[in-house]
Amino acid sequence: MAIEGVGMIAVGAGLAIGLSAIGAGIAERDIGAAAVGAIAEKEEMFGKGLIFTVIPETLVIFGLVVAILILNLAG
Repeated sequence: MAIEGVGMIAVGAGLAIGLSAIGAGIAERDIGAAAVGAIAEKEEMFGKGLIFTVIPETLVIFGLVVAILILNLAG
């Protein structure tokens, strides 16, 4: 592969992680606010609120997997 393409590969891998992290952060903001409100009203909702707060983090894991695949397939 040409040297010029290495930078674009790195940019693609960085975007895969960065954009998935931004999306997860936006989702967690809204879910976290709703979970805190639900827990304030009913303490039994803590487990469900915790699970719903963790679910968007899978987006970042998928972004990391995509970035690793981009780097491995390119080089």
